[in-house]
Amino acid sequence: MARPAERAVEAIGAVGAAPRRVTILGSTGSIGCNTIDLLDRNPGTYEVEALTASGNVERLAEQARRHRARLAVTADPHRYRELKDALSGSGVRVAAGQEGLVEAASLPADWVMAGIVGAAGLAPTLAAVRRGTIVALANKECLVCAGELMVDEVKKHRATLLPVDSEHNAIFQVFDFERPERVERVILTASGGPFRTADLQTMAGATPEQAVAHPNWEMGAKISVDSATMMNKGLEMIEAFHLFPVRHDQIEVVVHPQSVIHSMVAYVDGSVLAQLGSPDMRTPIAYTLAWPDRIAAPSPRLDLAKLATLTFEAPDPVRFPALRLAREALEAGGAAPIILNAANEIAVRGFLARKIGFLDITRVVEQCLEQMAQRAIGTLDDVEQVDDETRRLAGSLM
Repeated sequence: MARPAERAVEAIGAVGAAPRRVTILGSTGSIGCNTIDLLDRNPGTYEVEALTASGNVERLAEQARRHRARLAVTADPHRYRELKDALSGSGVRVAAGQEGLVEAASLPADWVMAGIVGAAGLAPTLAAVRRGTIVALANKECLVCAGELMVDEVKKHRATLLPVDSEHNAIFQVFDFERPERVERVILTASGGPFRTADLQTMAGATPEQAVAHPNWEMGAKISVDSATMMNKGLEMIEAFHLFPVRHDQIEVVVHPQSVIHSMVAYVDGSVLAQLGSPDMRTPIAYTLAWPDRIAAPSPRLDLAKLATLTFEAPDPVRFPALRLAREALEAGGAAPIILNAANEIAVRGFLARKIGFLDITRVVEQCLEQMAQRAIGTLDDVEQVDDETRRLAGSLM
């Protein structure tokens, strides 16, 4: 993977010579809207190449008109006409479906936000990587499902992958890429979610409304449920393995309820470097949007004296088995991370639809991992085949 020092001169040139042209894959979701907010606050600095969305056609059309996007894409082919009508007379070109998403990712943008949630974001993100551009990665599944494939493509096309997740972005800011052998551990921090102190009986009866009520972050429903099960932290362990030159046994998780320290890197001399900030996704998004420069972001400023106390605790493996399942999948490699992710997506969807209980999410995931055959993964077709098979099995288990 191209390291920051190797691409800094190219990136500075892209920012300094003219407005940076950006594409946002998933512009109406939480990540996308926060990115749009930063564009609004920095007029003249950025120009929009393309915007894509899954279902919120009205918001997508409004964003595309306001930022004079060249292309707007709805992932739902059935809503093409609706989007076309909404953008009539605007000069914005319209497309739909998976082909439209890949087209948007392939346009000549200097910077692409990969913010499509789930496995649906894999092909568009790969298309952006193959352009050799700067890709701000907010899609966990790209590295979880196709980590080796993605990293190989980044190297091959000399793309730059900048992590948007607050945890990986924090590690990125304090990781010594020039001397990775000096790194002893990377430490991912977790808020613990809404059920950090709940007992198993309470968790068994948890409702979707309770599960998405994150104590610190404003996120989409799926990501919020992943935080509640701590599967998000399991997926982040797998991501970290592909993003940074570390072994899987060098990746740790610690619960930090205040969500102020976003992650840490421990070095062989005993030093631990941390990145701190208020729990606002506009901070890591702004870091990637302007990289290697920095731009102002409206995130609330930390008042450490007012906070007074920062606490840490070990995650409970009994109440949060998702961490164990994710580590086992990471160690197994091959198809296991794909199975983990696909089963989790289906189980979370089932929980949000009130078809299964909260604790059933990890039960479905574990059963899929046990029942699906392990195999090597060499192509995107392999990924898609395992993903499809797992989704069918997970659906039957519900």
